[in-house]
Amino acid sequence: MRRRWMPLVLALLVLISAAAGSALARGELVVHYIDVGQGEAALLQGPGFAILIDAGNIGGREVLDYLTQLQVEAIDLLVVTHPHADHIGQAAEVLRTFPVREVWMSGYEHYTKAFEELLDAVLDSDADYFEPRAGFERSYGELELQVLNPPQGELSRNVHETCLMLKAVYGQIAFLFTGDAEQRTEKALVAQGLPLQAHVLQLGHHASRTSSALEFLVAVEPDAAVYSAGVGNDFGHPHPEVLNRLKILEIPVYGTDRYGTIVVRTDGQTYSLETEKKGQLNEEDILGGVDLNTASWEELQLIIHIGPERAGQIIEEREKRPFRSVDELKERIKGIGEKTLAEIKAQGLVCVKGVNGY
Repeated sequence: MRRRWMPLVLALLVLISAAAGSALARGELVVHYIDVGQGEAALLQGPGFAILIDAGNIGGREVLDYLTQLQVEAIDLLVVTHPHADHIGQAAEVLRTFPVREVWMSGYEHYTKAFEELLDAVLDSDADYFEPRAGFERSYGELELQVLNPPQGELSRNVHETCLMLKAVYGQIAFLFTGDAEQRTEKALVAQGLPLQAHVLQLGHHASRTSSALEFLVAVEPDAAVYSAGVGNDFGHPHPEVLNRLKILEIPVYGTDRYGTIVVRTDGQTYSLETEKKGQLNEEDILGGVDLNTASWEELQLIIHIGPERAGQIIEEREKRPFRSVDELKERIKGIGEKTLAEIKAQGLVCVKGVNGY
């Protein structure tokens, strides 16, 4: 009997040894979600390659300084998901500062000074240029990049629908990069039945309510979600609707506004997530008080004297600019005077968290 099992045992040992050897040969992939304020940039560093996806906002140096800090010598691939300023801001300077071997863009033309400067920088560089479409794949060592969007054919007139969306697979671990893709694109991908599952999801459009549809989140089924946004930004990112969806699905979420730069390390079998800051985004951020800038329409109505109409007014006002204090309710919401404001504050439920003044 013992001899009959020996070939199977030896085969298992060979498989285990091969898997361990493969992980050892693969080395480590490090994904950096760089804190660039109200913009976006991610760096993928692996054995023998460096890939930069977007390059922060105009007027900043965060991406350049971060690459220099990491002693990056060359960039194998620069991906520009779409030509908005908060994604291409420092791309031209990256091309002028570092050797870049290839640039991917969607081909969507955006007639702004920042975009034209980027095109000039691409032409002046030695980088190859490519406009990939859904279904295209490219390997960098053990990393496989899969393009999910835009689809084949004529580009949409909606710039966000032309976003380059990428799935990066390293061994058994997958990452999804969505740029500013919105719900219409997300739902189209789900309808196509594409393999969207990923361990770490970069939330679309800085965790705006325009993205992260429930069916998309269910299809991706991430272990963790990451978004990039500036502290106290005027757009209200992340939007409470998205945070609540993630809470319902029990998906932990990490934002650069709370945590600073977020780094994920993987050997292709397991992964770890570390953050620059020790901030936390948990149930207390939603349930430990009703934040005027993040609470949902339903949650706002938990505040005394705030009904459906006033809750809607608060949401409209914070989309224009965040509330800096509870006292602003008197100035910005119709019908709230000194007495009403005093009763709202006395309830002890309303708050404004983490918003810097002008």
